[in-house]
Amino acid sequence: MAPTDTRPTSMRDRARTAYPSLSWVCRDPGRLIAFGFGSGLIRPASGTWGTLLAWAIWVAAAPAASDLAIGAFLALAFLYGCWACHRVGRELQQSDHVGMVWDEMVAFWLVLWLTPAGWLPQALAFVLFRTFDIVKPPPIKFFDAHIKGGFGVMWDDIVAAAYALLVMALVVRTGVLG
Repeated sequence: MAPTDTRPTSMRDRARTAYPSLSWVCRDPGRLIAFGFGSGLIRPASGTWGTLLAWAIWVAAAPAASDLAIGAFLALAFLYGCWACHRVGRELQQSDHVGMVWDEMVAFWLVLWLTPAGWLPQALAFVLFRTFDIVKPPPIKFFDAHIKGGFGVMWDDIVAAAYALLVMALVVRTGVLG
């Protein structure tokens, strides 16, 4: 049985959220995905840990994949994430549990796909994405507060990815990275 608690209303409440055990997460493929293969159980800053794992997976897998394969994977990962995060959120009685990091992973893979190759552009993309995901400028905060369920969990991170990509496009266009 999954632990239960009330929905957090602030960052401080999110930091005190009860975390399920690794064995509970690993007993179900949907949980394993929602919790980013267990990276969402790392505290503090579970979203950052999930994003770092996404980056490592990207570095290992993306060079061998075509754009078509990556695009198809991202679409399927988003759709599966909507389902998995919705179901796991219901199990935990918390629609957007802080440990569910699949949303960060998929959104950051989208950012990496559209970011120039290389350590420096990817590091900047990482900082930008995490900043927008944490700060939640409008309309991200609105989406986070008003769109519930798995789609809501996934969508606000896609919008944070769009912000990061917009800034990356400006950086590339202006030649800031050289």
